[in-house]
Amino acid sequence: MNPAPPPTVVLVPGLRDHVPDHWQTALAARITGAVTVPPLTDLRLSREAQVTALNDVLSGIQGPVVLVAHSAGVHTTVHWAARHHHTVRGALLATPPDFDTPLPEGHPSPQKLRDNGWLPTPMTPLPFPSIVAASTNDPLARLGRVVELAHAWESRLVDLGPVGHLNPASGYGDWPRALELLQELGCRTASDTGTRV
Repeated sequence: MNPAPPPTVVLVPGLRDHVPDHWQTALAARITGAVTVPPLTDLRLSREAQVTALNDVLSGIQGPVVLVAHSAGVHTTVHWAARHHHTVRGALLATPPDFDTPLPEGHPSPQKLRDNGWLPTPMTPLPFPSIVAASTNDPLARLGRVVELAHAWESRLVDLGPVGHLNPASGYGDWPRALELLQELGCRTASDTGTRV
């Protein structure tokens, strides 16, 4: 009997430009066959456009996938899951921002997010296993709010400690623990667990 093929890892970035030294970029280079949802040049702040971009990528993949989302990409993922279907083996949801609370300067306001379809945040269980990786000092979300989101989505919560927003600005150009968490979601392509964070 042939073993089931490994899932395709699909990376769902946030709303910022592609960053070469982001951990998602490093992860995509490490995993054979990984696919990244391309950043939008138009309608970047549109929830509908972001969800459509994710759905377009998934529509071109046969077989199961594991989603790896960061920041606003987490919101793209949960909005997608509320409206679409694909065989998703699991999702790693890293440092979701709190769109219901004003974000720091330079980020969209709750009203702008609402106008672009991001609010209300879906608060229903996800139809696939998921892990929410939370930071204790994320400038874009209080830990208590991330715990609420994880509970609503029926995700397992992993406390990463004080890792900021888990991005290059917080000192994370690589995040080896992502590989370990992907193994928990059935991703056999993750073999190098490296340093824990």
